Order: sequence, then structure tokens, then C-alpha cells
Amino acid sequence: MIEVNELPAVNATLNAVAFVLLLLGYRAIRQRREHTHKRFMLAAFGVSVLFLVSYVTYHTLGEERRFGAQGWIRGVYFFILITHILLAATVPVLASVTLYLGLRGRISTHRRWARWTFPIWVYVSVTGVVVYLMLHQWYGASEALPASPSHLSAP
Repeated sequence: MIEVNELPAVNATLNAVAFVLLLLGYRAIRQRREHTHKRFMLAAFGVSVLFLVSYVTYHTLGEERRFGAQGWIRGVYFFILITHILLAATVPVLASVTLYLGLRGRISTHRRWARWTFPIWVYVSVTGVVVYLMLHQWYGASEALPASPSHLSAP
């Protein structure tokens, strides 16, 4: 059984898998292998749904962590984090619409949507891994925040 504190690593892995599937799907469509493209993109969508479930579970049950590094890297981290969050909020809608159009055979509209969806989805997948590495592996995140600040607790 996976523990709640292990979910950030699971989430990063799911993001990495989604990234690979997206690239494979892109390569397949560039080679005009539509059936293979469809399978890779459906798999990427499924992995992203699993990610979303895991992400919500962690942020509902897990403890928040703060970025522990100081200096210029802090600005880099927050730039990546903010752009990741803003664009990640668009991926479920963009991916769902793009997938729907492709499955319905509305190929020209699907292509127009995919020109926006694909790079955003790739960016979100990659930066999800980078945020995980920066927060949980590379820069020694500060300890998890307490459930309630100690200075507000009753004596």
C-alpha cells in the first residue's frame, strides 16, 4: 500500500510517464500512424487522470511543504511553480476537448486545439517533475507545516 507521504513521488512519476506518452503520441501522428497516436494519447489522458486523483488525495490528506532554498533559486522555483499551476488548471479542459474532437473524427478542429493543448500539456508534465525534484529532492524542503500554527494553539 502506498502511504500518503509517498504520493509526491508517485505524482512525479505519473507526470514523467504522461510526458513520454505525449512524445510518443506526437511522433506517431507525425509518422501518420493514427491508430498508434490515438492509443498513446488515450494512455496519456488516463495517466493524467490518475495523476489528478493522486494529487487531490495528497493535497487533501498530506502535509504542505515549503520550499527550503534561499537566494536566486527561490525565484526560479516560484516562477516554475506559478506557471505550472496556472497552465495545469487548463490541461483537463484542453485535453478533454482535444480528445473528444479527435474521437469524434473532427480532425481539423482537433488539430487546431492540439496545437495549443500539446505544448501546454508537455510543459505541465515536465514542470511537474521539476517542481517535485526541487521541492522534495534537490533543495531540502523545509519540514511539513503543522496542521495549526503553534502560536494560535491554546496553552
